[in-house]
Amino acid sequence: VQLVESGGGLVQAGDSLRLSCAASGGTLSMYAKGWFRQVLGKEREFVAAIGASGRTRDYAESVKGRFTIFRDNAKDTAYLQMNNLQPEDTAVYYCAADRLSYRGPRRTRDEYAYWGQGTQVTVSS
Repeated sequence: VQLVESGGGLVQAGDSLRLSCAASGGTLSMYAKGWFRQVLGKEREFVAAIGASGRTRDYAESVKGRFTIFRDNAKDTAYLQMNNLQPEDTAVYYCAADRLSYRGPRRTRDEYAYWGQGTQVTVSS
């Protein structure tokens, strides 16, 4: 099973983007999903996560109130709606799926077994 991200791009501060993360080659619809981001030379950091059912969510403090994670299990796709983007949000964004099914949102990278290839988000000031 693979995860494929899309929706990244170059925007100005204050703009919005929506990232998508679709599973292919199998189903991950009952796995918690997460979004992480990484800047060159820094560790990959947690951004947001959503439980398998979609009822519970978790966010990093830096994105609370600006980013929203949601999912459509019928489409086996997770999304990250990013509003009021700032230059410090510039990074490669990765989606991931939990290594176990039917769990709530996870914050730790090691808890994820499936990763996408990443999509670049660049925010200019």
